[in-house]
Amino acid sequence: MTMQELHRLSGEDLRKEIEESYRELRNVRFRLATRQLTNVHEESKVKKRIARMKTLQRQRQLGINQ
Repeated sequence: MTMQELHRLSGEDLRKEIEESYRELRNVRFRLATRQLTNVHEESKVKKRIARMKTLQRQRQLGINQ
């Protein structure tokens, strides 16, 4: 999901996306531990996506518009 798409989400939808990404991160870590994951960079991609969403969420809390 691009940043433009994230900006269009409501606060509740953004929270749901963050929760879903945490679930995905847990699954990626499990697959990595059981050696079922072929793309080892997938974990860092999910973590970066979570960080972007949490940054956007915090900006909205502080009233910062970008």
